[in-house]
Amino acid sequence: MSSDHDYHPLAVVDVVDETADARSFVLDVPPGLEEAFAYAAGQFCAFRATIGGERVVRCYSMSSSPDVGDRFTITVKRVAGGKMSNWMNDALAAGGAIEATRPAGRFVLRPAESPIVAFAGGSGITPVLSIVKTALATTARDVVLVYANRAPGSVIFAEALERLRAASRGRLALLHHLDSERGLLDAAACAALVGERTDADFYVCGPAPYMDVVAAGLAQRGIDPDQIFVERFELPSGPAPPAESSETESLVIRLGRRNHTLAYEPGDTVLEAARRAGLTPPFACERGNCATCMAHLEEGRVAMRVNDALSPDEVEAGWILTCQAVPLTREVVVDYDR
Repeated sequence: MSSDHDYHPLAVVDVVDETADARSFVLDVPPGLEEAFAYAAGQFCAFRATIGGERVVRCYSMSSSPDVGDRFTITVKRVAGGKMSNWMNDALAAGGAIEATRPAGRFVLRPAESPIVAFAGGSGITPVLSIVKTALATTARDVVLVYANRAPGSVIFAEALERLRAASRGRLALLHHLDSERGLLDAAACAALVGERTDADFYVCGPAPYMDVVAAGLAQRGIDPDQIFVERFELPSGPAPPAESSETESLVIRLGRRNHTLAYEPGDTVLEAARRAGLTPPFACERGNCATCMAHLEEGRVAMRVNDALSPDEVEAGWILTCQAVPLTREVVVDYDR
């Protein structure tokens, strides 16, 4: 079995200015790749480009929905110092191209009849918009969207959201929060916005401090964690320990058609061990979302802290996310070249 997470070039067929610092890129999926790039609302792709001689990989969510006839679209907000986001906003134009892996991610609708309450902050609206479109088009569920931004000019998709609200026949309640007018949203306000909708499914995406505030507000309302779905742009503050203790003494990495035998530091993931030894394996999100770092486990056992990218069949076949895989057995052999 081989990996189905290869990069494929996608042509840019249109670029839409959403705000002063955010653009949408309409991408063309070439014939023969339609199945590979089929996606669920809320998913993302890993994108790769060579910028200033350096290969850069970042993950971006689709803002389009596969259920309403949208063209395959991602939306990228400029980030201070962001190599990929700045290059895309400044240089990537219609007629250009960018490489992408197949869609991945578990920030998607689950089958249910309960209401949906979504909290989006800034560019966190990107996957949330996709989910809201699909929910309105394919279910009878009511949707409440709380969208927080610094000021009116930073509201991405303002007109599109208003069109969705107007066409929803009362099913979409759209609540904008502007920091410039009301200050930062706090946990008490989030709890109040939930109101009596404690049976809802909650979707949360945005900057880490915003998501922490929303989480605190949901906790005040006693929301079951199984009802809460989150998509993080940033690494968590600290990795969870592996489920089992590790007995690993050595690690063999096959990369660039060479075997590298490494000393193993307890607690390291396979990716951390490889980088500590000066190797340069592929990686991107380091959250277990994108599969850029995937490799094949040839010998031994590992424990993956998070897996939001590989299918059960891929895991059964021996594929691992090296950014999340902690070696467990005395000897572990991992092949990036397979």
